[in-house]
Amino acid sequence: MTLHVGIDVGGTFTDAVAVVDGVAVRGKAFSTKDVTTGILGALAVLQERAGMTEAAFFAAVDRFVLGNTIVTNAVDEQKFAPVGLLTTQGFRDTLRIARSARTDERDPHKMAAPPDIVERRRIIEVAERVDAHGTVLAPLTDEAIAGAVDAVLAAGAQAIAVCLLWSFRNPVHEKAIGEYLDAHHPDVPYTLSSRLTPVYREYERMVTTALDAAVKPIVASHFHQLADELRGRGLRARVQIMQVHGGFLSVEETSKAPIQMFNSGPVGGVTGARLLGRQLGRRRVLTADMGGTSLDAAAIIDDEFRLLPRAEIGGLPTSLTAVDIETIGAGGGSLAWVDGRNLLRVGPHSAGSTPGPACYGKGGTRPAVTDAALVLGLINPHYYLGGTVPLYEDQARAALREHVAEPLGITEDAAAEGVYRLATSQMSNALRKITVNRGHDPREFTLVGFGGACGLFAAAIAAEAGVREVVVPRNAAVFSAHGLMHADSVFSAVRTSPWTMDQPAADLDKEFTALEERAQAWFEAEGIPEDRRELFREADVKFMGQIFEVTTRLPAGTFGEADKAALRTQFIADYEEEFGAGTAWAEADILLVNSRVRAIGRSDVQKVERVAGGDERHELSRRKVLEPLTGKRLEIDVHRGFAALGRAEGPCLLEEPDTTVYVPSGATVALTDGGDFLMRLADR
Repeated sequence: MTLHVGIDVGGTFTDAVAVVDGVAVRGKAFSTKDVTTGILGALAVLQERAGMTEAAFFAAVDRFVLGNTIVTNAVDEQKFAPVGLLTTQGFRDTLRIARSARTDERDPHKMAAPPDIVERRRIIEVAERVDAHGTVLAPLTDEAIAGAVDAVLAAGAQAIAVCLLWSFRNPVHEKAIGEYLDAHHPDVPYTLSSRLTPVYREYERMVTTALDAAVKPIVASHFHQLADELRGRGLRARVQIMQVHGGFLSVEETSKAPIQMFNSGPVGGVTGARLLGRQLGRRRVLTADMGGTSLDAAAIIDDEFRLLPRAEIGGLPTSLTAVDIETIGAGGGSLAWVDGRNLLRVGPHSAGSTPGPACYGKGGTRPAVTDAALVLGLINPHYYLGGTVPLYEDQARAALREHVAEPLGITEDAAAEGVYRLATSQMSNALRKITVNRGHDPREFTLVGFGGACGLFAAAIAAEAGVREVVVPRNAAVFSAHGLMHADSVFSAVRTSPWTMDQPAADLDKEFTALEERAQAWFEAEGIPEDRRELFREADVKFMGQIFEVTTRLPAGTFGEADKAALRTQFIADYEEEFGAGTAWAEADILLVNSRVRAIGRSDVQKVERVAGGDERHELSRRKVLEPLTGKRLEIDVHRGFAALGRAEGPCLLEEPDTTVYVPSGATVALTDGGDFLMRLADR
């Protein structure tokens, strides 16, 4: 027996998928604060639906991939371990100076400094200096190291970040501090910037290093508990964790740089959407992942998702390379409220899994988006999660009446419709940011909508954004967990190595060769077979005089003098793809700043032949709904077991055990060869 498992821990639900000899089994459980309990709950659902004993289930697992929100929540909520920072003398206030605290906000009354990662009393200066060429100007003494470490620990630091000026050119002093900590304080987690992110720009490098050190104690405690629980149940497979760059690493590798787990769950959904787009033959795909607390959107063009070389995390710029995901606080649990100007608002605050929306009957009294959908009639209160979770419409109406309808002087139905349409508008704006704002026509894209709540909103989001075709996967409620299983192992090695066209090509090739040696060592450590290994050479390049770079892929193989022209041509093409045709400063010289090697271990995942747990027999019923896109109260068809029907016209609802799909008036829906729901919307 072959059994693969994917787990995605969200803010409200923990989603799980198991593929057992080609049959996909799916399950959900409420997320918990300790993460482990929610994961075990979802695994218990999988085990029951697979018809296996606990011992047999865990013993059969040979692939276990996890996406989680541990790091994401810690950074977003600024709830991490007290961290200390050791930095070069004279650079104590780098984090506070930042980039002059400027953001997109132009109102000086609203402009705020970036959030504090490290309290100033825990930032200790070290007497040392290395110049821009890596030459040691002021040696670091053992006494200076001991004094700095004692001072930062006395200030209450539970983890230590080390970020010295120019350490990416010569890491000798950071290595000395690391060796001292290993010898004298082996229980104190620490991060060296020269190991984590050996690239220039000291502010971004310092932010990344401090965040990584800050989350290490939290990650260690969660994974220690999870590993013990899984081993105790008989799991022998290696647990693999999705990373911010779109691939996964083993728990052992992840523990060395846990900040790479940021947004790991949403990345799984993007990976799954890329696979689905490939299967459907769609070159341009938009993703909309709507869960309980947020919507995550991304664009996939020609089978590639966009990678950001300087990803923003928790409102802070970093030196990490990450999948470009636009996130807004609009999900099924997002709360609706009326502000001081008497205007309706939705989000960013969420009801979470506890107490959850008012309709859950778990003590929540404030209305959420799910409450609005229930009042509109889009959700069957007796078939939520296949009937395992009852919903209470009277409590949803009471919450909408008190917090929205009465303050605005409107009916409960009008309040529900307003919440639905406002949430839809906010989510469609996220799609516009990654299409129209970047010069892409949304009419050329297919929207893949997934997450437990997205089936109710995907058509409305697409219609407002200008997208005409929508695919809702049949396993939409656990699609990110499904995508996690199909991700590749990815390792990235990068370093700042300035190079210009007038330098020998051999100098640049030498840099890449050294990075490839690190990548090959990783392949061996991870046990990735030779026939599934791929290496890509990339570089961050800019025109001379510019501030920021564009990532460009180099020709395969040894880089020689004849490849210089191809590199320049590819950079100009990538530059104009990013900023628009004709924007390249073509007559200027170019500067290659960072060399990067991406190592990919291609996954060997069993093909899904059948999805278990759905209704195989078509059942038709009727239900009155207030259709939010037309404002009309209608009695519409409700299809359960749509796979046996295959095609229908809107308005109608498709009820699956763990998701509901709303097909608006004028739209059609049909089953794809893979069993997913394909909607074509009416022209507007």
